[in-house]
Amino acid sequence: MAAREAAAGPRGPGRDEETALLYERAHSRHDPCWLLPVPPRLCLACVLELLPEPCVSLVRKKHVLSCFRDALLRHASLVMQLVAQDQRICIHFINMLFGLLCNVEDGSVIDLCIEVLIQLTTQLKLEQTVRCLLDECHKQLCNMPSMRGSLATLTLLGKLVDAIPPLADKLVMEHSNLMEHLLRGLVYPNEGVRASVCYLYGKLYSSPVAAEMLSGHFREKLCPLFLSTLDGAQTKELQINCLGWLRQLLKYDLFVSVIMNESSLAESTEGVEGPPGKTSLPLVLKKLLLSRDETLQVASAHCITAVLVHSPAKHAPAFIHADIPEFLFEHLSSSSEVLVWFSYNCLILLAEEPLFFSKCHTVYGIESVVRSLQGSLRMNNTELHKEGLLLFAEILTRQPEEIKLFTSSTMCRDAGRALQEAVNSPVLEVAAEAVKAISAFLRKDHQSALPVQYRELRALLEAMLNRCADFSQTPLNRRPLGHASSRDSNKAILRRGKFLLSTLEGFRNACRLAMEFQSEPSAHENPFTAPGAEKEDTLEAFSEFLLSACDSLCIPMVMRHSEQATQPNLMEVFLSILHSLFVIVPHMKEKFSKKLASSSFIRLTLELKARFCSSLSHSDLNQVCSSFLYDMSLNLLSAPEKTEPPSQEELSAVSAFLQHGLPEIRSRSPESLAFLSDRQYVEGIARQRQYCILLLFYLAYIHEDRFVSEAELFVAVQSFLLSLQDQDEHPPLTVIRASIYLLAICQDKDDALAEDLIYSSPVDIARKVLIVLRTFLRRNEDVQVGGLIRGHFLLILQHLLVEHGASPSGDSGNLPLLLSLLSLVQLKNKSEQELDSMAMKLLHQVSKLCGKCSPADVDILQPSFNFLYWSLHQTTPSSQKRAAAVLLSSTALIELLEKTLALTWTEVDSPRTALLCSAWLLAASFSAQQHAGSLQVHQTLSVELDQVLKVLSFPKKKAALLSAAILCFLRTALQQSFSSALVALVPSGAQPPPAPEDSALAPLGTSQVLSLVIGLQNLLVQKDPLLSYACVACLEALLDYLHARSPDIAFHVVSQPWNRFLLFTLLDAGESSFLRPEILRLMTLFVRFQSSSVLSREEVGHVLQGAALADLSTLSNTTLQALRGFFLQVQSMGLLADESTAQTLHVSLEGLSPSTSSAEPPLDMLCLGGVAVSLSHIRD
Repeated sequence: MAAREAAAGPRGPGRDEETALLYERAHSRHDPCWLLPVPPRLCLACVLELLPEPCVSLVRKKHVLSCFRDALLRHASLVMQLVAQDQRICIHFINMLFGLLCNVEDGSVIDLCIEVLIQLTTQLKLEQTVRCLLDECHKQLCNMPSMRGSLATLTLLGKLVDAIPPLADKLVMEHSNLMEHLLRGLVYPNEGVRASVCYLYGKLYSSPVAAEMLSGHFREKLCPLFLSTLDGAQTKELQINCLGWLRQLLKYDLFVSVIMNESSLAESTEGVEGPPGKTSLPLVLKKLLLSRDETLQVASAHCITAVLVHSPAKHAPAFIHADIPEFLFEHLSSSSEVLVWFSYNCLILLAEEPLFFSKCHTVYGIESVVRSLQGSLRMNNTELHKEGLLLFAEILTRQPEEIKLFTSSTMCRDAGRALQEAVNSPVLEVAAEAVKAISAFLRKDHQSALPVQYRELRALLEAMLNRCADFSQTPLNRRPLGHASSRDSNKAILRRGKFLLSTLEGFRNACRLAMEFQSEPSAHENPFTAPGAEKEDTLEAFSEFLLSACDSLCIPMVMRHSEQATQPNLMEVFLSILHSLFVIVPHMKEKFSKKLASSSFIRLTLELKARFCSSLSHSDLNQVCSSFLYDMSLNLLSAPEKTEPPSQEELSAVSAFLQHGLPEIRSRSPESLAFLSDRQYVEGIARQRQYCILLLFYLAYIHEDRFVSEAELFVAVQSFLLSLQDQDEHPPLTVIRASIYLLAICQDKDDALAEDLIYSSPVDIARKVLIVLRTFLRRNEDVQVGGLIRGHFLLILQHLLVEHGASPSGDSGNLPLLLSLLSLVQLKNKSEQELDSMAMKLLHQVSKLCGKCSPADVDILQPSFNFLYWSLHQTTPSSQKRAAAVLLSSTALIELLEKTLALTWTEVDSPRTALLCSAWLLAASFSAQQHAGSLQVHQTLSVELDQVLKVLSFPKKKAALLSAAILCFLRTALQQSFSSALVALVPSGAQPPPAPEDSALAPLGTSQVLSLVIGLQNLLVQKDPLLSYACVACLEALLDYLHARSPDIAFHVVSQPWNRFLLFTLLDAGESSFLRPEILRLMTLFVRFQSSSVLSREEVGHVLQGAALADLSTLSNTTLQALRGFFLQVQSMGLLADESTAQTLHVSLEGLSPSTSSAEPPLDMLCLGGVAVSLSHIRD
């Protein structure tokens, strides 16, 4: 031995270490093949002999074992080649190491033995060695009188099963009696032993097969012991191993039910902690949550989650009754992201149980949630952001309305700001969760803490909409063409659609919120807003913002997305938003509806119904589409741009058929046209559907959305009208109006629509069409049917005059209606419009028609006279002269007019009163035009002057318009000094010669003048505006006439005391009644004729002072003209006593001079009681 050592050379540190690894007494006998060729230079044979040797120190054994472990780790293949040469050696090595494990008490040596044994068995992969080791363990545990020395064996078994999971099944099947020893270990007082038992159990139950075989064992014996062990664990090792075992158990429904049933038994007895031997898992986990150890807190939260995922409804109440939510909410303020995440997770599951809310845990914890969310958003942990937002959304969604979540507007504001920060996240998944939370946040009971934070809500909605807009505008990644790139593009579009849908749902909830707050007066505005400050925190401002945001963001986003994909659920939400805005901003609903209609939303909605609702699917979408079209249609009909709105009765009729018919429309435009064209018998529901289709086409067309062929639509509407005729139906007036409009718009210029429907149709059908046309024209302006009607009706008139000769009225019951239409068309024309050749031809035909009638033909003459009168007064002076020449050339018309005027003396208050009014107005117009233009007279018009004066001197109270018309005629005669070439004023019969003093007044007499003045005074007292105009104008003309012939009589008439009484009677109508134009003109007369007994100088001063103080800008042009005339007359007579007042009034009038020279107001032409009247003709 010494020689060998000498041959090896001197010893150094390395040699000493290698020597320590060799068993010198036996190494020389060992074959060199057992020596490792690499450091550490370990002889495997020496290890086998050294480790069991009693005389070798434990320190050396530990060193050798440590080096062997290192060799296994560093040179596993070399070691395994040596060990695996002979299976007997493997088994011997295992037995030797196990023996060392069982016979030493040094913990570090035990750990080394266990580690080496695990490495050997896992590296060798020999079933026999594993079986050998299991048998040794089994034998050791069975032969051990107590559990005191079992710690090492139990630890080895646990780590062995951990390293080789299939051993769990083998251990349970082949060594089942070990379970009893494990039970003993679980009640052993040493927590180290119990920790090793729990660890082993955890590994056994991690195998589904083993777990199933051990299910009875757990249910019958193990469960209460396990819970009490977990509850009483003091060392962290035991706590961790128990929780690890629990996590394995909680993977299975069976064990969850067993544990929770055991827990419920414990909770059902008196005392919070339960009786001895009974432990509640929720209470144990609650205790761990309250510990200061973060690892235990996380593990506890993890286990709570593991229980709840099986059935929140079944198991959540136990945790809620244990007040666990309270402590989970507290943990949300932890700096540990893992603990916060698990707390979020637990709370999300607990939120599925209504008890979670009824116990008011959310009210307690909502502030913690908001604070935690604000804090987590500052961290770079996307999963944490998502989980927090998911919890917040769940609470906001499930919170009962009767339990207010936010107790102050400050809390509500903080929550909104946290959501605003979250929705701005660059991570799409986080922003998507934020949008869902925002949608749940926009609930009335969440926002009812006063004052409502409308400004904050607006900022939140703007952030959500802008985030969605940014995402929707992000360009798609366009790869080279191929299936993969197409799939990626489709996925991207679907992602965008999903995000857009969530955004729209949030916006819809905001709209619903605004609608609900409309009935809450306290929520309309912030009572703490400073006076005079701009009120942004009001419901009205918020509602207008919703409309603006929808217009500028929602609509463009949806339209852009619909170009790529159309999702019915998205469009349902979108249309419900548009529908709700009609209610939210009622003063804008008509304007908004017009914008939508002009943007093709009628077409869009009909296409959606046809595409998705044709097979009775998507009933919710169909209902939303129908409701949207219903309200938009009524809005459009209620506020037409250039027409009078329909009556309430008409709107009610439209409402009725829209409600029934719109849900039935599910076809595309060609099918709808075909359905409209159906001439077969149409029943009620189908007819209402036709009404709806027609009305929608009409509304679309008037807003320039012509999405069907005009030619096809024309044919369809014609067929529809013929179907109505066939079935003798009377549709709502709006439907016929729409039909006529569409026919007028769609027909070709050469089509004779009016001849087809009026001239060639049966009388009753033609009459219906004419009635509808007349109503249509009365309510509509600036439509393209006027020209068509005039042209076609000229042809009809020509036909009638040719066919029916001298008595056209006897054979055409529709002629009066046709003439009414002509007069209405003329009324719709603008003032000062030249009469074209068509108009002149119509004048000629109508005058010929009148000449063939008798005064008894009132139904024909009344509209004809109206047409002639309007044609004279609603045109330029040059056209007036031409028109008057045409009419005066008709001797038959003049003769008819004379006969009609003569009826005035015998038929006052008769049904012909309106015709008499028109006749007197026409006579006055003819006379004025003939006199002004020196037109040729073919037939004179004889009128009995004394009868005229008699009618005016003793007027009838119910004939104001007739009196005004006769006054207009008399005024014209007075202005012409009774010298008209057309009008011949004749006596009624034999008259006595005039008195000498009356010769200057001829053909009037003094008594007649005085009687006429009294009559005018009586008429003025009636205070009828139109009649008052006519009286004052006639009085002006009379005084001018008298002053030119006998000034004394003129002054005598003006100075009558009765005039003062008359003036003050008229002034008694109100504080500013002196500013009425007829009174101003009357006072101007009194001033002009120096009648101080009627109006004194002081009273003139009072009038001027009142006028100077009045707001002249509010007065009409007619009043201003009368006031200027009064002022100038007073000035010319030297009656301006107060120069400052005069100067003020003068400046005011001069400042308004441009308006006095403006055109007459558009209401100059009126139809009063069926009589065409020009206000300027009566007044001036």
